[in-house]
Amino acid sequence: MADIFEYKCPNCGGAINFDANAQKMKCPYCDSEFSPQAFLNKDKRLEEQEPDDFTWQEKAGQEWDSGEQEQMNVFVCNSCGGEIVGDANTAATECPYCGNPVVLSGRLSGTLKPDYVIPFKYDKEAAKEELKKYVNSKKFAPKKFKQENTLEEIKGIYVPFWLFDTDTDAAVNYEATTVRTWSDSDYDYTETSFFDVFRAGSMRFENIPCDGSSQMPDDLMESIEPFIFSEALDFQTAYLAGYLADKYDVSMEDSIERANRRVKKSSEEVLRSTIDYPYHSVITKSSSVQITNGKAKYALYPVWILNTDHNGKKYTFAMNGQTGKFTGNLPVDGKKLFALFAGLAAGIGVIVFFVGRLFGLL
Repeated sequence: MADIFEYKCPNCGGAINFDANAQKMKCPYCDSEFSPQAFLNKDKRLEEQEPDDFTWQEKAGQEWDSGEQEQMNVFVCNSCGGEIVGDANTAATECPYCGNPVVLSGRLSGTLKPDYVIPFKYDKEAAKEELKKYVNSKKFAPKKFKQENTLEEIKGIYVPFWLFDTDTDAAVNYEATTVRTWSDSDYDYTETSFFDVFRAGSMRFENIPCDGSSQMPDDLMESIEPFIFSEALDFQTAYLAGYLADKYDVSMEDSIERANRRVKKSSEEVLRSTIDYPYHSVITKSSSVQITNGKAKYALYPVWILNTDHNGKKYTFAMNGQTGKFTGNLPVDGKKLFALFAGLAAGIGVIVFFVGRLFGLL
């Protein structure tokens, strides 16, 4: 039995055939025409494309020196289960994630020592000022978030991060479109043209951050990126004095999948940026990413964090302790919002009354 080869139209998805008269591939449904060589080139390219390959050197962190762990205490929150680390002088404190008291559980053990640390550049007063500016810029923020006692709850904490370095080879197929519209006396017309765009290249990524704390929302940590790794120093316990440190509970091995997603997405975006023709849209259809020389390291990054409740809902704010970049969602003061709508409604009423009087309707 002879094989039947079927190709799909990139525009409408219908089956297309070779038109002997036009010497082109032609879709009987939308009348689109394509060069047979274009399909041949695409098929060959897809056949040659290798599957994704993410193989990392699974090693990060180092062993603690003798006596270093003896200087560190571990505190556990009985409410949310968070584990934080403080130096030997840290007294009873509050959990930076939920605000509840934490209890001393013992000396630090069973964890890796960080390779690097980025020290805090913003102290607590600077962090409070940045939070105050942020809150004051929001007209409908409740008064509670502008009060000094709320601002005092902000805490400095070193967040554990796994950092990934890799060389990458990537190949991506994009579908691009251009749209042309015109009109005549009877109809409006829209013509959409589809293009198969291919890009491939090699690139290197360094210090791709993945936080190692399940207590820290990933999107919150990504929102205060980037951290400037060139300012990182070899880890010493002295940098923890006066601050807390989160004890990682997401291992490097468990962070690899997230690192893979970030490498793949970034590779697609880098190659996408090389498409300079003014297409109206460009979307990724398929991609192939292979990494080599993939390595990881373990670092502590400085973060100021504030967790507070408002009407039974938890709100979290975070500030990059190195750059001052701030993020967080604020609740809306219902009374202020109601006053705004009431003012708008009154203003609309005055306008309607004025227009009505002007035209003799009232």
